[in-house]
Amino acid sequence: MRLLLVNPNTTASMTAAIESSARSVAGPATKVMAVNPAEGPASIENDDDEERCIPHLLDVVARAQAGPDRPDAYVIACFGDPGLEQVRTTVDVPVLGIAQAAMHAAALSAGSFSVVTSMSATVPTAWTLAKTYTPSQCLGVYATDIPVLRIDSDPTTVGPIGDLCETALAQDASGSIVLGCAAMAPFAAPLAERLGVPVVDGVVAATLLAEALVRMGQVTR
Repeated sequence: MRLLLVNPNTTASMTAAIESSARSVAGPATKVMAVNPAEGPASIENDDDEERCIPHLLDVVARAQAGPDRPDAYVIACFGDPGLEQVRTTVDVPVLGIAQAAMHAAALSAGSFSVVTSMSATVPTAWTLAKTYTPSQCLGVYATDIPVLRIDSDPTTVGPIGDLCETALAQDASGSIVLGCAAMAPFAAPLAERLGVPVVDGVVAATLLAEALVRMGQVTR
């Protein structure tokens, strides 16, 4: 199968990290590609950034649909799931957002979760998505207020992110952590080891769920 992950911001290093995370868990028969638009915000940290990225995101999907190797599934690799419903109306294959995938995976694996995200401006969106996707399993949303581009470029940010995860677990008595930023994807494994609970990265969750949905479609036809 062909899986296309679309990073809606324009930061190529983040796109490369997203692709690496997805490839690390994808099956041998899955061809993983990650792309980002040439125009739009360099990072997505508030509602305005999300609105500005959507037209460029839709252009990327339209080009992929018009190409010779159309994807069998898409992943919107931004935790706000921008443009998710719009993309679903334009294609006839599975489309997953990393927030939706991560929240469902955390709810299924641990029963409850807390979200640790980047900027405070994204907290209301994360709560709205949690109430939509998993109405009772999200017990808290916390912001590190570390900019996305710093998380992407500075591996030492795993320290304060982990500190906030510990605070969230203690305060909420939740069963798992959902990482609320695609740039945090490389931190999932070390944080899970430190915290002793499942730490769900949406890129990994969406990759595995996309593979499952494509296979499900193949066997139910």
